[in-house]
Amino acid sequence: MDSLDWAFPSSALEAKDLSLHYGPFEALKKVNLKVKAQEVTALIGPSGCGKSTFLRTLNRMNDLIPGCHLEGQVRIGGVDIYAKAMDVSLLRKRVGMVFQKPNPFPMSIYDNIAFAPRTFGIRKKEELDAIVIASLRQASIFEEVKDRLRESALALSGGQQQRLCIARALAASPQILLLDEPTSALDPISTAKIEDLLATLKSAVTIVIVTHNLQQAARIADTTAFFLLGEIVESGTTEDMFRRPTDKRTENYITGRFG
Repeated sequence: MDSLDWAFPSSALEAKDLSLHYGPFEALKKVNLKVKAQEVTALIGPSGCGKSTFLRTLNRMNDLIPGCHLEGQVRIGGVDIYAKAMDVSLLRKRVGMVFQKPNPFPMSIYDNIAFAPRTFGIRKKEELDAIVIASLRQASIFEEVKDRLRESALALSGGQQQRLCIARALAASPQILLLDEPTSALDPISTAKIEDLLATLKSAVTIVIVTHNLQQAARIADTTAFFLLGEIVESGTTEDMFRRPTDKRTENYITGRFG
């Protein structure tokens, strides 16, 4: 099989007995979670509870942190992504990530989107043009930037930059999109645009989002998992989590008694 065609059998993922240490500190403790394909799964919980750490295990971003040690499994489509044979660069092609603060590269809008396809060997202008346009359309920003593709991405507004970063991730044709507080630095209008975008994207891409905004989780997520002190207290459909939580700690967090 051509390495560029490599993919998981499905984009459903599962963490099983997943523990993670930063040196002596245990950041994740026996986490078990199943994420369904083509859904939005929200990870909620107070600051420092392990949400972002868990998110980074899903495309092995924690590999880059000295002293990080992981036990347990993460499987995508039944494939163990921590197996020795796993090609991490291709894993990150299939499992894209968007960070809290928009981080466009200091280059043109076009070159930001073309960066990943070029990395994976696409050089023909007509192919790159098609990917750039399709990705910008998919991220609902093409109409705003179609006459500015050769201008610097740094000239865009914060909300536009974040949608550009989503388009940049989509240009690699991921099966899973990870988002770490993607709207926390944005105004309400930009936040609404990204929430609408995620609702559209989930038919094609499995989405896992970390959010401190409980109203956002309630609006956009099909499934929600509540993290506390490195553990998952409970997970289930978003409606059940918000209306009928089974654990008192979940109820206390959702009703604002702590967090």
